[in-house]
Amino acid sequence: MGLTDFWRRMRAHFGDSYAESFARDHVMTELGGRTVHEALAAGIEAKDVWRGVCAAMDLAPAKRP
Repeated sequence: MGLTDFWRRMRAHFGDSYAESFARDHVMTELGGRTVHEALAAGIEAKDVWRGVCAAMDLAPAKRP
């Protein structure tokens, strides 16, 4: 999964405005105590960050081509 697809999924699940706020402010144990932005900056792959978001928020991961 590339970053474009990752952000598309974030916006689809959280909305345009809240996706960025969530990514910046929500610290998740599933991401090692990091936010989405911190996890991506630390080199965690987008697909693994997405899985962490889904686990933290009890979302079914969207399967998209």
